[in-house]
Parts: sequence; structure tokens; C-alpha cells
Amino acid sequence: MLIVGLGNPGSAYAQTRHNIGFMVIDELCRRRSVQNVSKSSFEGELFKMGQHFLLKPTTFMNLSGRSILAVKNFYKIDEVIVVHDDLDIPFGALRFKSGGGHGGHNGLKSTDAAISADYIRVRMGIGKPEHKSQVADYVLHPFSAEEQTKLPAWIASAADAVEMLLEYSCSDVASKYSMKGL
Repeated sequence: MLIVGLGNPGSAYAQTRHNIGFMVIDELCRRRSVQNVSKSSFEGELFKMGQHFLLKPTTFMNLSGRSILAVKNFYKIDEVIVVHDDLDIPFGALRFKSGGGHGGHNGLKSTDAAISADYIRVRMGIGKPEHKSQVADYVLHPFSAEEQTKLPAWIASAADAVEMLLEYSCSDVASKYSMKGL
């Protein structure tokens, strides 16, 4: 299975809302013994965790699908899990979905175009700004000080859920790990 955390490369984006997927991959790498198997053709940081792979695309969010497709094709992987930020659910919410639309999320649009929409989504709610015109600025800014105090537990829960998805169905994981928010 390929587990992808969506985000943007570089220290300027490291702690932003849009990078919550990267944060979950970092947590999984911290917990487990992983081997870096990155290649320039993957356009991302790729780690092998047992028989599974963890990917942080370095293409920037809007081109994430390119990196996912390269790894998926190289290793002939059928199942993909994508961990991503979601504006449509409250901060701290954790939801799970198999397939579906992209909801305007550019990383999911790119992924859908590259590999189809047939993958499991781990949706991490980041809330939304007051006005729609503020969305780009909102997702590319760090979490508030109050939100940052809650991040470690939330990221740990998401990582726990991803580990469970390696063995159980999306609905089983959803029944145990879905969160309404923090």
C-alpha cells in the first residue's frame, strides 16, 4: 500500500495547515523503522515501511498526482491512502472516505487526474476562514498557537488510523477513529 501525505516542500510551508499530510507521514516515520528509497524520478520523499510505502510529494500541492503516479507505477501498487487537509470540516476533525470528489482541493484534483478518484482519503479538518477570498492565505499559514497545542495528539490519532487502515477496512477505521473536532 502507498500512504501519501499531501503538502508543500520547504521550510516556509513546514508548519502550515496545508502540510498536515506531511506531518502525519513524519509521525509514521518517527514511530516505525523506515528506509529512504527516494529517487529523483519519484519527485518526492519516499520511505519503505515494511511492505508499505510512505510518500511526501515534493512537486508542490497542485502537482501531487505526478509524484503519486510515478511511485504507484514503479512499484505496481494498487491501493493508495491520501492524508490531506480539509477546509469543509472543523479543526481537529478526522474523517475517512473511499473515493469521491476533490471538493476544490488542488492536491486531490491532481491525484484524481493522475490515478483516478479510487483511493482512501484521511480527511483532516482545518476549518475555514471567514471569507472565501482568504482560503489560499489561510491554508498556507501556520496553525494558531491554541491549535498548535492540540496538533501532537491529533496527528498521533491520524497516524494510528493510517496504521489500522493497513489491516482493516475504511468503515472499520472510521467507526473507531472519526473525530468531530478538537
